Amino acid sequence: MSTRVKDVIGLVFRLVLAGVLGYAGLIKIFEEDGARLAVMAFRLFPVEWTSFLGWALPAAEILAAALLLAGLFTRWAALLAAVLMTAFVFGIASVWIRGYSIDCGCFGGGGDISAEGRHLRYTIDIVRDLALAGMAVWLVVRPRTMWSLDRVPVNQPAIDDVYSEDSERQV
Repeated sequence: MSTRVKDVIGLVFRLVLAGVLGYAGLIKIFEEDGARLAVMAFRLFPVEWTSFLGWALPAAEILAAALLLAGLFTRWAALLAAVLMTAFVFGIASVWIRGYSIDCGCFGGGGDISAEGRHLRYTIDIVRDLALAGMAVWLVVRPRTMWSLDRVPVNQPAIDDVYSEDSERQV
């Protein structure tokens, strides 16, 4: 596979992740209860943590989305996205295994719902999050993409120029 094709694949993955994370984070951050109810529904954390996590998770999604959209600190933003997606997969799998019927709150909402269609809903959520985690891992391994601020050259003196300046001072 050519470098250009890999750069385009990276761009597509970067923009897809930025779009999904940005949309999910913005929807949740502007909800009245944020993601607090969704975090509570998973029954994984103490109730005292839900207010903080209900704010911190959407904030992390928005931060990762903004960095991915700009292509700035792509590897770190993708690592954050991969960690979030992996946590979401484990969270959804845990409620499925424990027999709970919840709306994951991935795109707002959240909380307990009817058991009807639970298996299909959880399967779709897990497959989606695994695909997004795979895109994020690609970007962690290969953060170089087209149209990325990471690719903008920084004006730094060449190493030869630094050494020649030091040797001139010593003379």
